[in-house]
Amino acid sequence: MILRVRVIPRSGENEVVGRIGSVLRVKVIAKHSSTDSNNVLINYLAEFFDVPSKMIHIMRGENAREKTVQIKGRPEDELEELMESIP
Repeated sequence: MILRVRVIPRSGENEVVGRIGSVLRVKVIAKHSSTDSNNVLINYLAEFFDVPSKMIHIMRGENAREKTVQIKGRPEDELEELMESIP
């Protein structure tokens, strides 16, 4: 599954805030340093989607707040169902 993620840095905790269309909004505790926030984002998305962190790949936007992320490790329909459950 490929999805767009909008990262909101410097949050009190890592959490999915919601969706705006097809863009997933995620708060992360890391500052806007690209390496820190990318690592925190990958680890949090792996936990959220219940896949190993090596199955999450940032395809585009490593230095931007809006990123294109590829998630593998679970059937596509399960990932889409999980996405649909996010308000």
